[in-house]
Amino acid sequence: MRLKIYIFRHGQTEFNRDSKFTGWYDAKLSKPGVEDAKIVTERLKDKKFQVAFHTSLSRSKNTLKEVIALHPECLHVFIDDRMVERNYGNLNGKTHLEVVQKSGIEKYDLWHRSWDIKPPKGESFKDVEKRVGEFIKFLKGYMKKNKVNVAISAHGNSIRLFRKIMEGLSVKETCELYIPYDKVFEYNLEI
Repeated sequence: MRLKIYIFRHGQTEFNRDSKFTGWYDAKLSKPGVEDAKIVTERLKDKKFQVAFHTSLSRSKNTLKEVIALHPECLHVFIDDRMVERNYGNLNGKTHLEVVQKSGIEKYDLWHRSWDIKPPKGESFKDVEKRVGEFIKFLKGYMKKNKVNVAISAHGNSIRLFRKIMEGLSVKETCELYIPYDKVFEYNLEI
């Protein structure tokens, strides 16, 4: 039996639009972000899933809300913050330019895209991989036990690490990934 995982990024937020580090701040979807969610909805309209996950942040929840409107077969929706965005710590809420001007381009590059260097009071990609890995282990067990397809409304950085684990990507490949707002990544789980 083959089960399906559909994972997608929340739509663009006001912080994304303004080039701000969002992290765990609860930034709202922008108008284009609502449109992104509708594109994801179109991409998934002919797919079937019985369970869905979102994080506690409204951008994840509201993107999923658009998607599941066309999925009456989805009977269970869960919140799981193991798939929440990377915490940028002291950078949360600051624009990328502010960080560059205050700390320099070298620190910005290290904090923004290096594997194991954390922004002050924040998480590295390596940290995020640990919690995403725990979620994937749980998810596979849950899917096998319940024989369900799953949709996941997540965040750019958690999806980056989800893809690393599911696709066997290198650290370098993972750090270079861009996760679009309107794309769905699909994975098969054989049971």
